[in-house]
Amino acid sequence: MLPRSVIIPQPGAWALAVFMIAAALLHGCAGFNPPPANEAFFRSRTADQEENGIRVSAAVLSAEQAETVFGLPLYNKGIQPVWLEIENKTAHRMWFAPVSIDPDYFSPLEVAYLHHSGYSSAGKEKMDRHFHKHGLRGAVDPGEVRSGFVFTNLELGTKAFNVDVIGEDQQVRSFTFLMPVAGLQVDHREVDWTGLYAERDVVEVENSQAFRNTIEKLPCCTTDEGGNRPADPINVVIIGRGEDLLYALLRSGWDETAAASAYDWTAQLPWEFRYQPVKPLYLFNRSQDAAFRKSRSTLNERNQLRLWLSPYSFNGENVWVGQISRIVRRSVWSPFVLEPDVDEARTYLLQDLWYGQSLLKYGYIRLSGISTLAEPRKGLQGDDYFSDGLCLVAWISGEPVSFSEVQFQPWERPVPERRNLMLGRLPEQPGDAGEQIETK
Repeated sequence: MLPRSVIIPQPGAWALAVFMIAAALLHGCAGFNPPPANEAFFRSRTADQEENGIRVSAAVLSAEQAETVFGLPLYNKGIQPVWLEIENKTAHRMWFAPVSIDPDYFSPLEVAYLHHSGYSSAGKEKMDRHFHKHGLRGAVDPGEVRSGFVFTNLELGTKAFNVDVIGEDQQVRSFTFLMPVAGLQVDHREVDWTGLYAERDVVEVENSQAFRNTIEKLPCCTTDEGGNRPADPINVVIIGRGEDLLYALLRSGWDETAAASAYDWTAQLPWEFRYQPVKPLYLFNRSQDAAFRKSRSTLNERNQLRLWLSPYSFNGENVWVGQISRIVRRSVWSPFVLEPDVDEARTYLLQDLWYGQSLLKYGYIRLSGISTLAEPRKGLQGDDYFSDGLCLVAWISGEPVSFSEVQFQPWERPVPERRNLMLGRLPEQPGDAGEQIETK
């Protein structure tokens, strides 16, 4: 008699086991047969720029295009190929810096290694050669045209990146690209920007005091859809062109969010949740025109920025009114809650724009009174929050701005001892925080 610990499989189980072993052996011997090179189907969607004798063409491959070119589902591993063509019309040798596109880019052989599983030794070697052949590296000699791929980390929506070309003439040519990526329908592309306001409703504000007076008349808070219940506070105003604002946020690591009507709520891959639609809040009788999210160490910790194009223009620049908050949850089974110190998220955005070299100038305008943790206000979902009642006003630059060049507009100054707000004590005087970023 067999010991009780031994289980005799049924005949069907034997057949299944043999089949699985055979399949594993066959898969382990698989060869790699990449499709023939064909750049024509994505070259038609390239963007071209030229500066000081250097021409750069760029294209971002979609998931389907990447699989067509390389024969592997690169997007499933978070890898996004960017195709570049560099033409050197100068008399100097040039070098391209892949780190300018993505500091954490993948090397060609690294991409191949991540896909080795299940292939024979010959298949792995062929895969290595295939990716190595298509990588862009080395110098570009005078009169030469070179093309190839840089394997970057996956980004959907709009991919923002720089291409830096360094020459023997000691000059750096920098090219900035903002390129739509197929596969995600982002919310702000659904907006009819020209139809938001009639021409007679657009108000041009021409001086600092008039602008301050205009912003002070804004409501303190966003609302629910019916405009009856106050929601999260308005705490950000941004001045600048829409394209410059988009680039500033993307360059600082913010993700666009999907249009709710087009989002696949069955998304399973972790990177897909980065683009999940943000719940609507209302201002100017409509939900936000655009929303951006910046996830932190996990998807349970998020900074969320909602923006509305206002009917105001300041010195010819667009004025964007916004609401930024930080939401957290303990686990995937817990609901998201608003972090009570909403000013912290406002300060984070200021620092983020500053360190991203996109901030030209900033200041503060009061929109409401001070609230404390002992006597908080409530968000739309009933979450308590406290605030000094100030709104950050930030001017965005389309060109890099060094730390020392950032200016301060002295309308209002944040409360220097912000810990008093959490302790429930109101400051006797507004205080003088100086011209520095506010701190706790």
